[in-house]
Amino acid sequence: MPNLKDLKNRIASVKNTRKITKAMQMVAAAKLRRAQEAAEQSRPYTARFNAVLGGLAASVGGSDSAPKLLSGTGADQVHLLVVMTAERGLCGGFNSNISKLARAKAEELIAAGKTVKVLTVGKKGRDAIRRDLGQYFVGHVDLSEVKRLGYDNAQGIAQDILTRFDGGEFDVATIFYAKFVNVVSQIPTAQQIIPAAYEADEDAGASTLYDYEPSEEAILADLLPRGVATQIFSALLENAASEQGARMSAMDNATRNAGEMIDKLTIEFNRSRQAVITNELIEIISGAEAL
Repeated sequence: MPNLKDLKNRIASVKNTRKITKAMQMVAAAKLRRAQEAAEQSRPYTARFNAVLGGLAASVGGSDSAPKLLSGTGADQVHLLVVMTAERGLCGGFNSNISKLARAKAEELIAAGKTVKVLTVGKKGRDAIRRDLGQYFVGHVDLSEVKRLGYDNAQGIAQDILTRFDGGEFDVATIFYAKFVNVVSQIPTAQQIIPAAYEADEDAGASTLYDYEPSEEAILADLLPRGVATQIFSALLENAASEQGARMSAMDNATRNAGEMIDKLTIEFNRSRQAVITNELIEIISGAEAL
């Protein structure tokens, strides 16, 4: 028979845990509102910026004067994987799903004879991947002290990547993050950022003509680095919203599970207490009959 004191302590412990998970759920809900607004507000700008670059890229095409960020190095041997996750856990499968996608891509490239390099943004991604791909690590970006993500954070990451590209350290760069859909759905996404892959704006129409000053190549050379930073910033915002959505969902599940466990333990406690009382009554009755 379970000890009544132990059961009582377990019930109290689970109740305290439920209070914590409920509080974390409420905090995540408040943070999600701001993060979701930021992610959604950035999407039109990012889409339009990419469309403008797509139009310029289409006009330049494969000319010899095309910027290196657009045309690439001419090789496909060395790949830089930029894995963007959270600094904290307790957010369900958010971090592990991104890491799993990046790990699968790395294994695919390695099997194809490619050279892989890994740059991580966020402690959880670094910890998850280091076990299997630690020998491929080339750097880490720590955002643990950042309270609110800004474009400067994306620029710092972009500058690191661009410096490595200019130094000939890799041929292709791909970022991994989670695209926010809603509280229960965050889609792990891989997006190539170098060489830049932009689609022309279909709404512009085939008959629309533009005169560029200076040349299209010069404009692209100036805008493409900003495009890398813009894509990274958009990914950071999507990640921030996805993280809070996943944490809110995970803490809601944890709160409900704690409630179910409390109900089960309470039933067990009541049954055990009833059994103890029944035994005591039997002993009293037996003692009275003996007298």
